[in-house]
Amino acid sequence: MAFKDVIGFGVAGNFAGHLEQAGEAKDFLAVEVKEAIQPKAIFPFYVPAKEAGFLSTYPLSSDTIVPPNDADNLQIEPEVALLCDIEYQGTQVVGLKPVKFAAYNDCSIRKPNAKKISEKKNWGADTKGIAAELFDLDHLAEGGMLDDYRIASFHKRGDTTERYGEDSPVIGYSYFHQQLLDWIVDRMNNQQDVGPTENIAELLSHADYPSQALISIGATRYTEYGETHFLQSGDTSIVVVYNGKQYQEDEIATMAKENNFAESGLSALVQHVA
Repeated sequence: MAFKDVIGFGVAGNFAGHLEQAGEAKDFLAVEVKEAIQPKAIFPFYVPAKEAGFLSTYPLSSDTIVPPNDADNLQIEPEVALLCDIEYQGTQVVGLKPVKFAAYNDCSIRKPNAKKISEKKNWGADTKGIAAELFDLDHLAEGGMLDDYRIASFHKRGDTTERYGEDSPVIGYSYFHQQLLDWIVDRMNNQQDVGPTENIAELLSHADYPSQALISIGATRYTEYGETHFLQSGDTSIVVVYNGKQYQEDEIATMAKENNFAESGLSALVQHVA
Protein backbone atom coordinates (compact mmCIF):
# COMPACT_ATOMS: atom_id res chain seq x y z
CA MET A 1 0.00 0.00 0.00
CA ALA A 2 1.38 3.36 -1.04
CA PHE A 3 0.50 5.25 2.14
CA LYS A 4 0.77 2.68 4.93
CA ASP A 5 3.47 4.72 6.71
CA VAL A 6 1.76 8.07 6.09
CA ILE A 7 -0.55 9.60 8.70
CA GLY A 8 -3.95 10.67 7.35
CA PHE A 9 -5.87 13.82 8.29
CA GLY A 10 -8.91 15.65 6.99
CA VAL A 11 -10.06 19.25 7.32
CA ALA A 12 -13.58 19.80 8.64
CA GLY A 13 -15.62 22.80 7.54
CA ASN A 14 -13.42 24.26 4.80
CA PHE A 15 -16.20 24.79 2.25
CA ALA A 16 -18.99 27.16 3.22
CA GLY A 17 -22.28 25.34 3.72
CA HIS A 18 -21.05 21.74 3.67
CA LEU A 19 -21.34 21.05 7.41
CA GLU A 20 -24.86 22.46 7.45
CA GLN A 21 -25.88 20.20 4.55
CA ALA A 22 -24.30 17.20 6.28
CA GLY A 23 -26.16 18.00 9.51
CA GLU A 24 -22.89 18.38 11.40
CA ALA A 25 -22.61 22.13 12.06
CA LYS A 26 -24.03 21.68 15.58
CA ASP A 27 -21.18 19.28 16.43
CA PHE A 28 -18.75 22.18 16.34
CA LEU A 29 -20.60 24.76 18.43
CA ALA A 30 -18.03 24.38 21.24
CA VAL A 31 -15.04 24.74 18.89
CA GLU A 32 -13.56 28.23 19.06
CA VAL A 33 -12.76 29.93 15.76
CA LYS A 34 -11.17 33.34 15.14
CA GLU A 35 -13.31 34.14 12.10
CA ALA A 36 -16.51 32.77 10.61
CA ILE A 37 -14.88 31.28 7.51
CA GLN A 38 -12.17 29.41 9.44
CA PRO A 39 -12.30 25.61 9.20
CA LYS A 40 -13.42 23.93 12.41
CA ALA A 41 -10.78 21.28 13.02
CA ILE A 42 -8.56 18.62 11.56
CA PHE A 43 -9.41 15.01 12.20
CA PRO A 44 -7.49 11.73 11.82
CA PHE A 45 -8.68 9.06 9.41
CA TYR A 46 -5.58 6.85 9.57
CA VAL A 47 -2.77 6.61 12.11
CA PRO A 48 0.00 4.04 11.45
CA ALA A 49 0.27 2.93 15.09
CA LYS A 50 -1.32 0.11 17.08
CA GLU A 51 -2.12 2.53 19.91
CA ALA A 52 -4.53 4.33 17.59
CA GLY A 53 -7.13 1.54 17.82
CA PHE A 54 -9.59 1.52 14.90
CA LEU A 55 -7.64 4.35 13.24
CA SER A 56 -4.72 1.95 12.71
CA THR A 57 -6.75 0.09 10.06
CA TYR A 58 -5.62 1.19 6.59
CA PRO A 59 -8.80 2.55 4.95
CA LEU A 60 -7.72 3.78 1.50
CA SER A 61 -8.78 2.26 -1.81
CA SER A 62 -8.72 3.53 -5.39
CA ASP A 63 -11.57 1.33 -6.66
CA THR A 64 -13.83 0.07 -3.85
CA ILE A 65 -16.04 1.30 -1.01
CA VAL A 66 -17.13 -1.25 1.58
CA PRO A 67 -20.21 0.11 3.42
CA PRO A 68 -20.60 -0.34 7.18
CA ASN A 69 -23.04 -3.01 8.31
CA ASP A 70 -25.14 -0.66 10.41
CA ALA A 71 -25.51 2.53 8.34
CA ASP A 72 -27.76 3.42 5.44
CA ASN A 73 -26.67 7.06 5.12
CA LEU A 74 -23.28 6.77 3.46
CA GLN A 75 -22.27 9.83 1.42
CA ILE A 76 -19.57 10.74 -1.09
CA GLU A 77 -17.39 13.62 0.10
CA PRO A 78 -15.53 15.01 -2.94
CA GLU A 79 -12.22 16.63 -2.05
CA VAL A 80 -8.65 17.34 -3.03
CA ALA A 81 -6.01 15.41 -1.08
CA LEU A 82 -2.49 16.75 -0.59
CA LEU A 83 0.51 14.54 0.13
CA CYS A 84 2.72 16.69 2.35
CA ASP A 85 6.25 16.38 3.72
CA ILE A 86 6.23 17.21 7.45
CA GLU A 87 9.06 19.30 8.94
CA TYR A 88 9.72 18.97 12.67
CA GLN A 89 11.82 20.74 15.26
CA GLY A 90 11.98 18.19 18.02
CA THR A 91 8.37 17.09 18.46
CA GLN A 92 6.87 20.32 17.09
CA VAL A 93 5.60 20.51 13.53
CA VAL A 94 7.11 23.64 11.96
CA GLY A 95 6.19 23.21 8.31
CA LEU A 96 4.19 21.33 5.68
CA LYS A 97 5.33 21.06 2.07
CA PRO A 98 2.67 19.74 -0.34
CA VAL A 99 4.36 17.60 -3.01
CA LYS A 100 1.48 15.76 -4.75
CA PHE A 101 -2.31 15.97 -5.10
CA ALA A 102 -5.18 13.71 -6.17
CA ALA A 103 -8.94 13.32 -6.24
CA TYR A 104 -10.20 12.06 -2.89
CA ASN A 105 -13.43 10.71 -1.41
CA ASP A 106 -13.74 11.33 2.33
CA CYS A 107 -16.63 8.86 2.33
CA SER A 108 -18.59 9.38 5.55
CA ILE A 109 -21.41 7.91 7.58
CA ARG A 110 -23.78 10.29 9.36
CA LYS A 111 -23.67 8.98 12.94
CA PRO A 112 -25.57 11.45 15.12
CA ASN A 113 -24.22 9.80 18.28
CA ALA A 114 -20.54 9.82 17.25
CA LYS A 115 -18.31 11.46 19.85
CA LYS A 116 -15.42 12.16 17.45
CA ILE A 117 -15.30 13.09 13.77
CA SER A 118 -13.02 10.12 13.13
CA GLU A 119 -15.78 7.68 14.15
CA LYS A 120 -17.63 8.63 10.95
CA LYS A 121 -14.57 8.27 8.74
CA ASN A 122 -12.82 4.91 9.23
CA TRP A 123 -14.91 1.80 9.82
CA GLY A 124 -12.48 -0.63 8.21
CA ALA A 125 -10.53 -1.38 5.04
CA ASP A 126 -11.69 0.19 1.75
CA THR A 127 -13.74 2.92 3.39
CA LYS A 128 -11.90 5.95 1.98
CA GLY A 129 -10.93 6.78 -1.58
CA ILE A 130 -7.90 8.22 -3.31
CA ALA A 131 -7.09 8.16 -7.02
CA ALA A 132 -4.50 5.53 -7.97
CA GLU A 133 -2.16 8.13 -9.46
CA LEU A 134 -1.05 11.27 -7.65
CA PHE A 135 0.17 14.29 -9.59
CA ASP A 136 3.29 16.29 -8.76
CA LEU A 137 2.44 19.68 -7.27
CA ASP A 138 4.61 22.74 -7.90
CA HIS A 139 3.58 24.53 -4.69
CA LEU A 140 0.45 25.69 -2.90
CA ALA A 141 1.23 29.40 -3.07
CA GLU A 142 -1.11 31.71 -4.96
CA GLY A 143 -0.63 31.33 -8.72
CA GLY A 144 0.27 27.64 -8.51
CA MET A 145 -1.08 24.97 -10.83
CA LEU A 146 -3.82 23.83 -8.45
CA ASP A 147 -5.47 27.26 -8.67
CA ASP A 148 -6.75 26.26 -12.14
CA TYR A 149 -8.38 23.03 -10.94
CA ARG A 150 -11.99 22.25 -10.09
CA ILE A 151 -13.74 19.47 -8.14
CA ALA A 152 -16.66 17.53 -9.62
CA SER A 153 -18.44 14.43 -8.35
CA PHE A 154 -21.06 12.03 -9.65
CA HIS A 155 -23.22 9.16 -8.44
CA LYS A 156 -24.03 6.31 -10.79
CA ARG A 157 -26.87 3.88 -10.12
CA GLY A 158 -27.83 1.52 -12.90
CA ASP A 159 -27.82 3.49 -16.15
CA THR A 160 -28.28 6.86 -14.44
CA THR A 161 -25.43 9.24 -13.60
CA GLU A 162 -26.17 12.35 -11.52
CA ARG A 163 -24.06 15.24 -10.24
CA TYR A 164 -23.47 14.68 -6.52
CA GLY A 165 -21.48 17.73 -5.44
CA GLU A 166 -21.49 21.23 -6.87
CA ASP A 167 -18.78 21.66 -9.51
CA SER A 168 -16.46 23.92 -7.51
CA PRO A 169 -13.14 25.71 -8.00
CA VAL A 170 -10.34 24.49 -5.73
CA ILE A 171 -9.65 28.14 -4.86
CA GLY A 172 -13.21 28.21 -3.47
CA TYR A 173 -11.92 26.63 -0.26
CA SER A 174 -12.35 28.98 2.71
CA TYR A 175 -8.70 28.48 3.69
CA PHE A 176 -6.21 27.71 0.92
CA HIS A 177 -2.61 28.45 -0.05
CA GLN A 178 -0.20 29.22 2.82
CA GLN A 179 -3.04 30.27 5.12
CA LEU A 180 -4.36 26.69 5.07
CA LEU A 181 -0.93 25.14 5.65
CA ASP A 182 -0.15 27.47 8.56
CA TRP A 183 -3.51 26.73 10.14
CA ILE A 184 -3.01 22.95 9.80
CA VAL A 185 0.45 23.21 11.38
CA ASP A 186 -1.09 25.09 14.31
CA ARG A 187 -3.79 22.43 14.72
CA MET A 188 -1.18 19.64 14.59
CA ASN A 189 0.63 21.23 17.51
CA ASN A 190 -2.20 22.71 19.54
CA GLN A 191 -5.53 20.98 18.87
CA GLN A 192 -6.88 19.38 22.02
CA ASP A 193 -9.17 16.46 22.82
CA VAL A 194 -12.33 18.55 23.17
CA GLY A 195 -15.82 17.74 21.88
CA PRO A 196 -15.55 16.21 18.39
CA THR A 197 -11.83 17.06 18.04
CA GLU A 198 -8.74 15.05 18.96
CA ASN A 199 -5.24 15.76 20.24
CA ILE A 200 -3.21 15.58 17.03
CA ALA A 201 0.22 15.97 18.67
CA GLU A 202 -0.49 12.80 20.64
CA LEU A 203 -1.35 10.89 17.47
CA LEU A 204 1.84 12.09 15.77
CA SER A 205 3.76 10.77 18.78
CA HIS A 206 1.99 7.38 18.58
CA ALA A 207 2.99 7.17 14.90
CA ASP A 208 6.62 8.00 15.79
CA TYR A 209 6.52 11.33 13.94
CA PRO A 210 5.93 10.21 10.35
CA SER A 211 7.71 12.09 7.58
CA GLN A 212 4.55 12.59 5.49
CA ALA A 213 0.85 13.28 5.92
CA LEU A 214 -1.99 12.74 3.47
CA ILE A 215 -4.42 15.60 4.07
CA SER A 216 -7.87 15.92 2.52
CA ILE A 217 -8.67 19.61 2.59
CA GLY A 218 -12.47 19.70 2.71
CA ALA A 219 -15.61 18.52 0.95
CA THR A 220 -17.60 20.65 -1.49
CA ARG A 221 -21.27 21.49 -1.10
CA TYR A 222 -23.79 18.92 -2.33
CA THR A 223 -26.25 19.36 -5.12
CA GLU A 224 -29.87 18.86 -4.06
CA TYR A 225 -29.55 15.33 -5.43
CA GLY A 226 -26.35 14.64 -3.46
CA GLU A 227 -27.81 15.96 -0.26
CA THR A 228 -30.73 13.52 -0.43
CA HIS A 229 -29.23 10.38 -2.02
CA PHE A 230 -27.04 7.90 -0.18
CA LEU A 231 -24.74 5.17 -1.46
CA GLN A 232 -26.02 1.63 -1.84
CA SER A 233 -24.34 -1.63 -2.85
CA GLY A 234 -23.90 -1.70 -6.62
CA ASP A 235 -23.55 2.09 -6.97
CA THR A 236 -20.49 3.86 -8.35
CA SER A 237 -18.90 6.91 -6.72
CA ILE A 238 -16.91 9.26 -8.96
CA VAL A 239 -14.75 12.22 -7.89
CA VAL A 240 -12.83 14.20 -10.51
CA VAL A 241 -10.28 16.96 -9.85
CA TYR A 242 -9.71 18.59 -13.22
CA ASN A 243 -8.00 21.52 -14.90
CA GLY A 244 -10.78 24.04 -15.52
CA LYS A 245 -8.76 25.75 -18.25
CA GLN A 246 -8.47 22.47 -20.12
CA TYR A 247 -11.97 21.02 -19.70
CA GLN A 248 -15.55 22.28 -19.38
CA GLU A 249 -18.04 20.98 -16.82
CA ASP A 250 -20.13 19.17 -19.44
CA GLU A 251 -17.04 17.41 -20.83
CA ILE A 252 -16.27 16.02 -17.37
CA ALA A 253 -19.90 14.95 -16.94
CA THR A 254 -19.73 13.04 -20.24
CA MET A 255 -16.50 11.33 -19.18
CA ALA A 256 -18.13 10.30 -15.91
CA LYS A 257 -21.24 8.96 -17.64
CA GLU A 258 -19.13 6.93 -20.10
CA ASN A 259 -16.46 6.02 -17.51
CA ASN A 260 -13.85 7.13 -20.04
CA PHE A 261 -11.52 9.76 -18.65
CA ALA A 262 -8.86 11.79 -20.43
CA GLU A 263 -5.26 10.91 -19.62
CA SER A 264 -4.01 14.42 -18.87
CA GLY A 265 -5.16 17.38 -16.83
CA LEU A 266 -7.37 15.47 -14.40
CA SER A 267 -7.38 13.07 -11.48
CA ALA A 268 -10.31 10.64 -11.51
CA LEU A 269 -11.37 8.40 -8.62
CA VAL A 270 -13.97 5.76 -9.54
CA GLN A 271 -15.11 3.45 -6.73
CA HIS A 272 -17.62 0.60 -6.84
CA VAL A 273 -19.75 0.20 -3.73
CA ALA A 274 -19.49 -3.41 -2.59
